[in-house]
Amino acid sequence: MVENFSMKTVIISGVNGQDGSYLAKLLLSKGYEVIGAKRRSSVINSERIDDIYDHKHFHTEYFDLSDASSIQRIIAKYKPDEYYNLAAQSHVRVSFDVPEDTISGIINGTLYALEAIKNTSPETKFYQASSSEQYGDNPDIPEKGFNEESKFYPASPYAIAKVAAHQLVRNYRVSYNLHASCGILFNHESPVRSPTFVSRKITQACAKIKLGQQKKLVLGNLEAKRDWGYAGDYVEAMWLMLQQDKPDDYVIATGETYSVKDFLEKTFSYAGLGSYEEYVSFDKAYLRPQEVPFLKGDARKAERTFGWKPKIKLDDLVKKMYDEDYKALQKENK
Repeated sequence: MVENFSMKTVIISGVNGQDGSYLAKLLLSKGYEVIGAKRRSSVINSERIDDIYDHKHFHTEYFDLSDASSIQRIIAKYKPDEYYNLAAQSHVRVSFDVPEDTISGIINGTLYALEAIKNTSPETKFYQASSSEQYGDNPDIPEKGFNEESKFYPASPYAIAKVAAHQLVRNYRVSYNLHASCGILFNHESPVRSPTFVSRKITQACAKIKLGQQKKLVLGNLEAKRDWGYAGDYVEAMWLMLQQDKPDDYVIATGETYSVKDFLEKTFSYAGLGSYEEYVSFDKAYLRPQEVPFLKGDARKAERTFGWKPKIKLDDLVKKMYDEDYKALQKENK
């Protein structure tokens, strides 16, 4: 239970994930009481939060996106100052294979949290993890990139669900005067990103190749272009959104776009392996049924409103991720 009622209390759903773990550590450093909501699993998957598990101001609660009563219970129990809705089946390619689970989890999980806040804790500030995937294959790309006014063209079950959840938040903000904001975050990566995502798949495979533990890397669309930032920077933007007097929606991005091929070139060059082409092969199984060719974000509104700018761009992000993978693999094989 919460020990010091003068402290701000926050609930983070999906605390075991990349963003949840970075956000939990940020908020602990700011003096919050952090409640991490996680799904019960027979497999221990707490490695991202192992270093804070015994922190006296960090607690965990079980919940499930499909279980309204579990979300209602923890919100009623803590009546948090802030609630960060991060939990989701977040792999875009996988969402084509499990569309019902992806869509119901994202939409219903958001709805249940908003309803619980409206009915039991209306002063709670709510953050919704919206996504750059909502822009999908929109052909009308502004020169500076997609912004808060750009039209959504979702191109996957994941993106369709995120658009619906985004609109739910807007509806509850207007209808019930909730402090509910959406962060439309473009791709953000880190050394704790799951290796099923292309960025970490590349840095981890590159480190294994360098160490002689792997020979080939199999990927899908190398021409897809993305706006890649660092998760540690992006969770700070989440927090800043909820410190504003008025709720709103904000794009969070670097404003720079690179292809998967560019990411490969930067990683293999940094590792001293030369051209990636010697090691990388293509498999159509990794292609999406509907591809999103280009994403770039315009975060000028966030900079104007609360001064947020990315600290780490792609070159440094690649180095950070590769170095961590290389050190971890070296340690494992000593």
